[in-house]
Amino acid sequence: MKFTQNPSVRALALSATALSLAFAGQVHAQEAAEETGVISEIVVTAQKVAENVQDVPIAITAITSDRLESAGTTSLEGLTQLVPSVTFRKGTTSANSAIVMRGVGTITFSVAAEPSVSTVVDGVVLSRSGQAFMDLVDAQRLEVLRGPQGTLFGKNASAGLVNIVSKGGTDTLQGEARAEYYEGEEYRLRASLSGPLGEGLSARVTGFYGSYDGNITNIFGGKNDKINGYEHYGARGILDYEGDGSRFRLIADYFKANDDCCADVTTVSRGAVLDAELGLPGGVAQGLNQRYVNHNLVTQTKDRQWSLTASGDFDVFESHTLSVIAGYRNWQNEEVREGDFLPRAIVGTGELHDSGEVRTQQLSLEVRLASDQTQPFFYQVGAFAWGSNNQQDFTRRNITCATSTLPVAASGARPCNVADTVNTLFPTATSFSDVQSRNYAVFGQATYRFSDMISLTGGLRYTWDDLDFTHTRAPAVNATTGLPATGPGTNGNPAGGTLASGGNGTNTSAGSSSNGNLSGRAVLQITPSDDVMLYGSYTRGYKGPAFNVFFNHTAPTNAVPIDEETSDAFEVGLKSQFLDNRVQFNVSAFTVTYNGFQANNFVLLNGAVVSNLTNAGSVRSKGFEADLLTVPVEGLTLRASAAYADAKVLKFNPNPSTNAPDARNGTRLPLAPKFTYTLGGSYERDLGGIKLYLDTDFRHVGKQFSDLGESGPIDAYGIWNAGIGFSDAEDLYRLTFNARNITDKSYALLNVSAGQRLQIPRDADRYFGVSLRAKFQ
Repeated sequence: MKFTQNPSVRALALSATALSLAFAGQVHAQEAAEETGVISEIVVTAQKVAENVQDVPIAITAITSDRLESAGTTSLEGLTQLVPSVTFRKGTTSANSAIVMRGVGTITFSVAAEPSVSTVVDGVVLSRSGQAFMDLVDAQRLEVLRGPQGTLFGKNASAGLVNIVSKGGTDTLQGEARAEYYEGEEYRLRASLSGPLGEGLSARVTGFYGSYDGNITNIFGGKNDKINGYEHYGARGILDYEGDGSRFRLIADYFKANDDCCADVTTVSRGAVLDAELGLPGGVAQGLNQRYVNHNLVTQTKDRQWSLTASGDFDVFESHTLSVIAGYRNWQNEEVREGDFLPRAIVGTGELHDSGEVRTQQLSLEVRLASDQTQPFFYQVGAFAWGSNNQQDFTRRNITCATSTLPVAASGARPCNVADTVNTLFPTATSFSDVQSRNYAVFGQATYRFSDMISLTGGLRYTWDDLDFTHTRAPAVNATTGLPATGPGTNGNPAGGTLASGGNGTNTSAGSSSNGNLSGRAVLQITPSDDVMLYGSYTRGYKGPAFNVFFNHTAPTNAVPIDEETSDAFEVGLKSQFLDNRVQFNVSAFTVTYNGFQANNFVLLNGAVVSNLTNAGSVRSKGFEADLLTVPVEGLTLRASAAYADAKVLKFNPNPSTNAPDARNGTRLPLAPKFTYTLGGSYERDLGGIKLYLDTDFRHVGKQFSDLGESGPIDAYGIWNAGIGFSDAEDLYRLTFNARNITDKSYALLNVSAGQRLQIPRDADRYFGVSLRAKFQ
């Protein structure tokens, strides 16, 4: 059958990789709202080559910088407002937070486990979930790829991937400054400058600062201190070079966060005595409306991250492009956590305070060779090498007493006498974990166009993982005497396990795991017209092995490797645009079955909830996604998106200690609402020298659960945001007034211990703000 070149394909193939997009001045114009009243084209690199998003046979949402700005999205947490398939697991610290996609994600405290939803920043894969929750600085676009993406992106993309592409240098001198203020003493400042430095050489420099007092009040000690706030600052520099047949980019950035976040809020009664001890204004049982805590330790997170990225594209062999991406990232996370959620230790209820530090270094290198994308047969092949070193220090401090010499307080509780070291114990335990992870892969993907209508794509990736750990944790002892003593969340077993339990009786355990895997995908793509594309795909996904490496890790049970997780995904989809490109409608249906699913079990240890990662069994997520975008008249854009994901446990493995069957078969996965949808619109109008901008979005999230076994229910909720802005005719100066959660709908992101611990986010309350942006170009 004769093949003829499609002109649109030929144009897109001029830019072969994400890096080359950075130098193409027309890209920004494509992303901006066009005055012709049609939907703008967005070029993405979801398959590591430049393509119109409507031509990519993957369920993907592309979010431009303009859309991020209008939605007020400053971090990945804000993706939940824009992409219905994405939910967010809010931990007490960034290290314990995670992205969930289509109801699937990895939730664990272990430093020897990786996320199921990968984050890629300018071509570099991040090794830890917590690294991803930095501020979005100068993002040109975000690409949210749903479903397994391991063939091209590697092992920690078994549920999906978020690809972040940064703005680069410009051919002319340009600058932009933004200042924002929101209720609650929230301030954000950002400034960037870009321009040419010489022939083919340009640069961009950006700095930012933000602070917020918080949405929760701590009444400890008679004070009313705001907590759950933040202070963030950092800088990024990008150097771009484009010469004859080569393009090069160098990125350096630094990010610092000092957060007094995130406090667990008590929203149900813990009994008359503990309720009285808390003494919260309005009482304890205020449910989702509770905004007070009484904690003698403020939960805090400190993040420091810096990175270097070097990438280049080189025209070789006349019609091929050689791409090289090397990246180094250094991340340090410190946490201080209030674990008993009370102002002091009392008889019968001990105090639990945690402190820890995670240090992560990663180095990666990827080399790819891509052929001419305009030919009937085109391909790309590559090799990948990646190493990550993770270390964690962790200390848990308890105060417990069975009796006390102090009198009974007004609350009815008898406080522990911390000066009485006979009747009051101070159980303390410290751990140190060291994890070395190495990952190597070779991969390739090829497409053959039988005609302008039909094409077939196939890809394979062979992955090799090496994972090693050592973990030291002595038995808990009384800090005042050094004698054995246990308390909430601490046990008497050393890391090597007691002799009685089959361990070696030492304070150190170690383990290693090596694993090879072949994964891949096959896609049939049918394009009956320039405006309609249909596809069907099968993907074999893979997530590497892991270990339970955290504070309460004890051998021999937890030294057994958590095996790899594999997935089989089937997807069909339609991408279309019609009515002279005024309407765009995309829909996909999927079913993904995960075997050896890596999941967190929460178990009770000495009165405190601790986690235990395991190969839980097999789970399945099936459903559909639909996106509608229309420009009915010039200046008006309407948006609607919906996602239905039925993510359930098919077969839960028996308890490895007792071999007892589990009752969680058929239950829904955590943080997996069945149905979520968003509705929104934007309107722009020239008022004669002044431009008016209107923007609004509403997101409805269905009922979900916090943990496996359908515990920790979170009720359905809907959040409505809106903004109104004014600018000069050239849009050099814009003033925008924003309203968040207009209906003042309170909700929780996490519900632990049946409401005794809720995570209440910033936008669970109505608030207003103003933004001023100025630029020159």
